[in-house]
Amino acid sequence: MVKSTKDNTQDYRRLYDALLSLKTRKECKAFLEDICTIKEIDSLAQRLDVAVMLEDEKTYLEIAADTGASTATISRVNRALHYGSDGYNTVLKRISGKKKKSKGTKK
Repeated sequence: MVKSTKDNTQDYRRLYDALLSLKTRKECKAFLEDICTIKEIDSLAQRLDVAVMLEDEKTYLEIAADTGASTATISRVNRALHYGSDGYNTVLKRISGKKKKSKGTKK
């Protein structure tokens, strides 16, 4: 994936540390609402939904219909899933594990 030339600057490290400091969904929601516009939060949520649906082997047409995402967005997420920095894969594994645990099953 394309990396910013600023990726390892103090600004970026501070942002990463801020995200890592959040402990609850309420804290995360509050931080995202303060740092992002509603449209940016919507876009982030949509991309994660697209990633989940791609992992569930949905077609681009199904995903576009269900999420409203453009095929360009779906393609970008798909590329990141297969050739990216493994961020989506890490998150998808962790959130699917939480869903399974919350349903009373063990991973």
